[in-house]
Amino acid sequence: MTALDDLADRYVDEFAALDPCAAAVMGIAGQEDSLTDFGPDGLAARSDLARRTLAALGGVACQGEADRIAAAVLRERLETELASHEAGIGEFFLDTTEGPVQRLGYAFELLDQGERTDWRAMRARLAALPGSLDGLRTSLTRALQDGRVSARRQVLRSARSCLEIRERLSGLAGRRDELAEPVREACQALTGFAAFLTGDLAPHAHERDALGPDRYLLGVRDFLGTRLDLEETYAWGWEELARIEREMAVLAGRMRPGAALPEVVAALDADPAYRISGAARFLDHIQELADRAVDELDGVHFDIPAPLRRLECRLSPTDSGVYYLAPAEDLSRPGTVWWTVHAPEEEIVTWHVPGTMFHEGVPGHHLQLGSATLNGTLNRFRRVSSELYPGYVEGWGLYAERLMGELGYYRDPAHHLGMLADGQRMRAARVVLDIGMHLELPIPAGTGFHEGERWTPELGWEFLRAHCGPLADGHVTFEIDRYLGRPAQAIAYKVGERAWLEAREAARRREGAAFDLKAFHRRALELGPMGLDRLRAELLGDGAPGPTPGPGAVRG
Repeated sequence: MTALDDLADRYVDEFAALDPCAAAVMGIAGQEDSLTDFGPDGLAARSDLARRTLAALGGVACQGEADRIAAAVLRERLETELASHEAGIGEFFLDTTEGPVQRLGYAFELLDQGERTDWRAMRARLAALPGSLDGLRTSLTRALQDGRVSARRQVLRSARSCLEIRERLSGLAGRRDELAEPVREACQALTGFAAFLTGDLAPHAHERDALGPDRYLLGVRDFLGTRLDLEETYAWGWEELARIEREMAVLAGRMRPGAALPEVVAALDADPAYRISGAARFLDHIQELADRAVDELDGVHFDIPAPLRRLECRLSPTDSGVYYLAPAEDLSRPGTVWWTVHAPEEEIVTWHVPGTMFHEGVPGHHLQLGSATLNGTLNRFRRVSSELYPGYVEGWGLYAERLMGELGYYRDPAHHLGMLADGQRMRAARVVLDIGMHLELPIPAGTGFHEGERWTPELGWEFLRAHCGPLADGHVTFEIDRYLGRPAQAIAYKVGERAWLEAREAARRREGAAFDLKAFHRRALELGPMGLDRLRAELLGDGAPGPTPGPGAVRG
């Protein structure tokens, strides 16, 4: 180990001890019986850790190319963490998908491994929940006294999440007798915290959701690790959406000559060939899709390490969508795809499922994040930090969906249309909506949608219904709440995909006839997780991305 590796390892150990909820999501072993302190002392300790580690990093001499990259990646991450701390975001932050309440819920969800569950750790974590919620209450109350509070919709959604977590935890009591009392106390704490959010915090929360360019660019720095001209990216999002919708219309016309796209979608939704009744049968279906992709791609287009040939698909009863979690660093938890199914007998439409599974499984997240976990040339921070780089991760996932089309895996045109609808179209719409709503930009002329008006959440709702097919009201609400809670996360998919495609095309031009796609992918995955500017620099060989911009990157 080099001195840099040693510093990175110490940082991971201390980080995991200070933030067990994040450690659980990242697959860092050793903190299974703890929860994060979201109180003022916990926030200060995490800020101090980032500051101390950054200072120590300045005194470490790099030994070779791997150290050079590792130092640059760690420095960028620490500086970004400190920028968020200095902006005071953690003191009042609540969010629909990845806020402190949701992180607490994930900590229990991930610990529940059925018969493999560590019940001692589960009991300890349940006992720690009331204290963790008390600390979060203290932070939110202090921030409120200073006039800082999240938007009302994020406060209310977090209260709803408390009740959903309570419902899940209540079921644990019947599985183990020794859990009855800690479950009761944990559920009581969740009920009380939900009441605090709705009764004490929500009346003071502001109705305006837009966070503005300064806060948005901090999100770009955090989630993407790149420089963006936001107005150019907004215009590009509109162009991408129009291009994808044209491609979908052409494909639909080939499938049913003379029929409009909505007619084709309705026909596919009603076709028994693309419907599965029951959660258990659907779980078998997605597991079979995942396993087949591994079998067919391994040794041909990718070399898949043996531990990654196992991908576990699981169903979630809550509205968490579809998501992937990398294997734990000690492989005690396999790479897992979670898919929301609301009822055991639900009938599920499947024509859009293959593209999503390629995104979440192989060659998408499971291959990329799992490869990082197993990559012995990376230090420990690099191996477990994929969750900190949505631009790198989600960009690859969307790239993987498109790649499988290039490799001939959408032989059924319905599956191709599903990839375009759920993968490409939705993610392009997110670029338009996320930037548009947070910056309250005008809707351009020629779009055919409320031209000249400025974005509001209500227009966002209407836009999703108009451009992203027949969506349930709950789905649309979740999407809008999600975008407004985490500025710039939603654009990580499409902007990240653009970075991967641009890097591949640059490598193809540079290498000419010698370009080898499998070798390009191997090199790209061996680099490990990083921000998009660093990724471009390393793949193109200059190793020197420019400085992270300030708010001046927004034109006009």
